[in-house]
Amino acid sequence: MVTIVGVRFKKAGKIYYFLPDTFSLAAGDGVIVETARGLEFGTVVIGPKDVKEDTLATPLKSVVRKATEKDLKQIEKNKEREEKAFDICLEKIEKRKLPMKLINVEYTFDMNKIIFFFTADGRIDFRELVKDLATVFRTRIELRQVGVRDEAKVLNGIGACGRPLCCANFLGDFTPVSIRMAKDQNLSLNPTKISGVCGRLMCCLNYEDDLYKKGGDLYVKKEHTQAPRDVEPPGIGKEVVTDEGIGKVLRINYNKHTVKVQLEAGRTIDLKWSEVALPDE
Repeated sequence: MVTIVGVRFKKAGKIYYFLPDTFSLAAGDGVIVETARGLEFGTVVIGPKDVKEDTLATPLKSVVRKATEKDLKQIEKNKEREEKAFDICLEKIEKRKLPMKLINVEYTFDMNKIIFFFTADGRIDFRELVKDLATVFRTRIELRQVGVRDEAKVLNGIGACGRPLCCANFLGDFTPVSIRMAKDQNLSLNPTKISGVCGRLMCCLNYEDDLYKKGGDLYVKKEHTQAPRDVEPPGIGKEVVTDEGIGKVLRINYNKHTVKVQLEAGRTIDLKWSEVALPDE
């Protein structure tokens, strides 16, 4: 058996496991640990527990130390530096006229790297921007493109239910959500009712999905009074609801039973007929 602790670096981030070494740790304690990004500050969210050594996928690193007052002051200084770095990066982006939206900046605890998070519709050539930022900050620079769901997780907001976004408050990972979940739960296919602030299908569609599957408490067997027929494709030019948001049908492949859909952001994707639905009026 080996003793481990679970550490989280963000409020609703993934939980990573470390060896507590000789430190007496409890949930809520701040710790300094070594990660692939360098030294990082995290919070213990799972107190010491014993697990079988063969259940660990890879050898775990040990906690470097318990966070001290000096460490906490360093974190506050880093937050101030992140705000300044955000403004500087915005100026550089506008100067280069790059089609990208900066959403967050993070300093590693030891200040060996600055990570700039951004969203964009397509691939961005930001090599010159990296040079500009490296000249200003004189440290390692990383620009990381994230999706719209990650953007919502960082910025937070209020959902249609009136509560803060699940992804920003307690969801560690994004689980796949499909239009079939809304169909199984007999929900309206009106995009404004089943889409989150990110424009994607709401994560909460997944919460009760198991109850509506075969064997679940809310499963209803669909009776067929006549032989089932193939799903008909939506017409070309029709607006449809997909797992990735609203789009318009550009092309229909009758042999493969797929449609090419252009999303609102301009990107095109190929989907099966059963993976799209006409929105409810």
